[in-house]
Amino acid sequence: MSPSPPLFSLPEARTRFTNSTRDALINKNIKPLLSTFSQLAGSENEKKCTLDQAFRVILEEEIKLLSIQNITRASCENVLAIISLAIGGVTEGICTASTPFVLLGDVLDCLPLDQCDTIFTFVEKNVATWKSNTFYSAGKNYLLRMCNDLLRRLSKSQNTVFCGRIQLFLARLFPLSEKSGLNLQSQFNLENVTVFNTNEQESTLGQKHIEDRDEGMEVEEGEMGDDEAPTSCSIPIDYNLYRKFWSLQDYFRNPVQCYEKISWKTFLKYSEEVLAVFKSYKLDDTQASRKKLEELKTGGEHVYFAKFLTSEKLMDLQLSDSNFRRHILLQYLILFQYLKGQVKFKSSNYVLTDEQSLWIEDTTKSVYQLLSENPPDGERFSKMVEHILNTEENWNSWKNEGCPSFVKESVRSICRRPSDSKPTRVVRKRTAPEDFLGKGPNKKILMGNEELTRLWNLCPDNMEACKSESREYMPTLEEFFEEAIEQADPENMVENEYKAVNNSNYGWRALRLLARRSPHFFQPTNQQFKSLPEYLENMVIKLAKELPPPSEEIKTGEDEDEEDNDALLKENNESPDVRLDKPVTGDQIELFANKLGEQWKILAPYLEMKDSDIKQIESDSEDVKMRAKQLLVAWQDQEGIHATPENLINALNKSGLSDLAESLTNDTETSS
Repeated sequence: MSPSPPLFSLPEARTRFTNSTRDALINKNIKPLLSTFSQLAGSENEKKCTLDQAFRVILEEEIKLLSIQNITRASCENVLAIISLAIGGVTEGICTASTPFVLLGDVLDCLPLDQCDTIFTFVEKNVATWKSNTFYSAGKNYLLRMCNDLLRRLSKSQNTVFCGRIQLFLARLFPLSEKSGLNLQSQFNLENVTVFNTNEQESTLGQKHIEDRDEGMEVEEGEMGDDEAPTSCSIPIDYNLYRKFWSLQDYFRNPVQCYEKISWKTFLKYSEEVLAVFKSYKLDDTQASRKKLEELKTGGEHVYFAKFLTSEKLMDLQLSDSNFRRHILLQYLILFQYLKGQVKFKSSNYVLTDEQSLWIEDTTKSVYQLLSENPPDGERFSKMVEHILNTEENWNSWKNEGCPSFVKESVRSICRRPSDSKPTRVVRKRTAPEDFLGKGPNKKILMGNEELTRLWNLCPDNMEACKSESREYMPTLEEFFEEAIEQADPENMVENEYKAVNNSNYGWRALRLLARRSPHFFQPTNQQFKSLPEYLENMVIKLAKELPPPSEEIKTGEDEDEEDNDALLKENNESPDVRLDKPVTGDQIELFANKLGEQWKILAPYLEMKDSDIKQIESDSEDVKMRAKQLLVAWQDQEGIHATPENLINALNKSGLSDLAESLTNDTETSS
């Protein structure tokens, strides 16, 4: 008997893996871990879990040391070395694929934001590793959760650059069509509230420092050049303009308000006043603006604010700043694009009136004009903005279509042999000769045989030849079901076993014909049929009511037949069958469908037809009269005995088709 393998000892394995991890950390080499992994007994899964725990134990020790000592940039080297060892362990197959991401999450949760910046730099550099097949599926959720936790800790106004780096990393990590990174439902950031002074009594805008201006303030060197003329007047700002200007930010934050009547009037009034100020007081100091740009290019410090500063003291300076004006005008263009655009998740109630649409078009032109007049390089900036917004329309269309993947399968991956996975060789086709393509002197297509050539060239256009009436082999409903209708009549006394509907071949052809020609085939019904003959017999009865009566036989001239016909006519005249309170007949449906025509879609909702039924009618036939007939037949099946001319006339009146209702009333009375 062979000796049994040694059992797996968890404490021993944990101790050996912990010591091996310390040795690997000191030597910056994974060989000690590989050696220990191969020497220990037990299954691979048990050893992997033990090594994962050993990594976390060593990492915990390093984090404790960092919290006790003064944290420096160099002190993070051991932490990053542990994570690198874990990455190597995953590659070698000695630890689970999620281990590096768990370690990263532990580190970023414990370290301050300054050190998180260093750790995240390591994460950014290894984006190619995270996207590889070994790590991506196991770690994408960990990385997304880790980045979201970091964003919650960071300040959007103070740590703007770090927040941007995280967003860029996620954009590089996930594919473009990743649903978690897309604002599919077009939701707005309603938490972005702009706070400003709403109490007029506390406002300081009324207290103008006119005395200081009259005395004349000294101009510092560099503020105005020798060739520049002093500003003749500044923008008159009061609390009313201040309040209206900053109130517009609430509409930019939540554009849905513009669809409400009262909110739209307020937005319209405030916008006209603010844009009037921009038009009246244009910035002509192009030279000074260019100087500022040159200072930035040569190393001047550029201060960026993620939020607007709404202090009343800054209002005059802000309206005189070209960059600030660009921000506001650009907000208008983005808002207008949303209001005019087709957004899949936008409510059906959010529709602009003609007056609103006209105002938006005129204002858009004015905003572009103001952008082109705003220094520096206003015209170039305006064209760039217009191009970017036009490109944004493509992204909106892509989102409306459900964000399909941009990655297309190659031809080789599609065209594969069924026997093996080797791609088929793409054969280059040789161009056909001119005589075969019909480009020769006789314009004939030569098929290599006189008879084939004659048959092929009977009609120059093959599609027209296929549409020829002589190639219409499908019978009409009247022709095909004439025998079945006669057999269904009880007066003919045809036994069930001899009826055509019991023939399986006849039933198969009948179903195909009904699917192509009859509106009853796709209509839902509550009746349950146990067999195909039973179903066909029911359909035959329906068709018998709708189809026109068979042509009368040639009269023999006998007096008895004439007397019988006269008596039948008298009987029909004396006892009318058609009244407003009786169900409609097939003849009435046929007659009214021709009059209804294109207006069938207007009537459909008032006959309580569902959208799915309307779409089905549209897809079944392209003929307008046939669609109208299908609508009326579907209504007849749905209402049963309540499908009366009276109810149809009421539906016509409700839908605004009073002329057709009056015509139907006259036709019914005439037929009665």
